[in-house]
Amino acid sequence: MITVADVKNDEEVKAIMFMAESQIEALGFTEHSVRHSSIVSKWAGDILEQIGIKDRRMELARIAGYLHDIGNSVNREDHAQSGAILAYKILTRMGMEYREAAAIMMAIGNHDENQGLPVSEITAALIIADKADVHKSRVRSNVTLMRTDNLGNLNIHDRVNLAAEKSVVLVDNETKEILLKIVIDTEKCPVMDYFEIYFKRMQLCRRAADFLGWKFVLIINDVRFL
Repeated sequence: MITVADVKNDEEVKAIMFMAESQIEALGFTEHSVRHSSIVSKWAGDILEQIGIKDRRMELARIAGYLHDIGNSVNREDHAQSGAILAYKILTRMGMEYREAAAIMMAIGNHDENQGLPVSEITAALIIADKADVHKSRVRSNVTLMRTDNLGNLNIHDRVNLAAEKSVVLVDNETKEILLKIVIDTEKCPVMDYFEIYFKRMQLCRRAADFLGWKFVLIINDVRFL
């Protein structure tokens, strides 16, 4: 069976992911490279494992997490849909069983908040893992070199990510809660800026957790939201 390790070592995947990040960088967006994909891959698998789904779906979630942004190699617009088709073709070429490849295709095609919905356990885990990755390491190096007093000139995505000192996804089996804990430096960015760009994404995370039969909780600087 195809594993996430097989996918990471595939030369076609490497080439497409390189091109995807090249386009994202040219457009001036925050990092969407191997770093982000690897984190989303791990968290998506961990979420399913920790809520008790320890079968093949856990590995499929990891694969979906790693490939979820390859559509950026085509165009940022509708990247979830183009990435879904690319992933299906790559995985079936690698020898993955058609149903498994289709499950990953569906998850990737639904991970974006503009068109996506949690339609499977794999999709739900991918949605939460993807939206949870907010961190200063995603900001381009030329931005991080700017003085703090110039941060007001940055776009809001860079400001929010640069202010995010830590983000982590946790699962509380006693309360059946999936927790996203974020630490934000409010001297760099007010918490309201986070909600301005992430509120729709957090709503989708809540729907994803509901699909899994769990509750989604956002915690920013030790304050519970949602």
